[in-house]
Amino acid sequence: MLNVLVICTGNSCRSIISEALFNHLGKGRITAFSAGSQPLGRLNAGAVALLQRHGISTEGMSSKSWDAFENQPIDVAITVCDNAAGETCPVYLRPIPRAHWGLSDPGHVKGTDDEVKAAFETTYKAIERRIKQMLALPLEEMAGEALVVELNAIGKIDD
Repeated sequence: MLNVLVICTGNSCRSIISEALFNHLGKGRITAFSAGSQPLGRLNAGAVALLQRHGISTEGMSSKSWDAFENQPIDVAITVCDNAAGETCPVYLRPIPRAHWGLSDPGHVKGTDDEVKAAFETTYKAIERRIKQMLALPLEEMAGEALVVELNAIGKIDD
C-alpha cells in the first residue's frame, strides 16, 4: 500500500478533493492523506458539495497541518498549488519522493452558481485523470527518481 500525502497551503479544497479521490479510486493500492502548510481549519463548501454530487464521502475529513503526519509513514508527497497563478507552494522537507500537480483553485472562482460549479468540475476531472494515470503505473515496482519523473509528467497532463 502506497501512502500519498497531498499538500497545498490551506488544505480546504484541491488537496481535500485529491485525498477523497485517491482513496476512492485507489482502494487496495493507495491510502491518501491531505494537509496544508497553513490549514484553514475548514473544508471548502464547494469541494464538499462536489464530492457529494459524485457520491464520494467526506466523512472524517478535515483541514489540518502537515504536522499531523509527523509519525505517519508517507511514501510520496504531491503538491497541488497553482504556480501559474503565482501561488506559492509549500515546501515539504521530509526526504521522500515529491511531485507537483498544479491545479487552479476553484474555491477562488467568482461568477454564477453554474460557473463556480463548472470550475469545481474542471478541477475534479483533472485530478481524476491524473490519479487514473498514476494508478495505471506499476507503482509497486517503482521508487525514487523513476516515480518522481512519472508523477511530474502526470502533473502536466492538463497543462
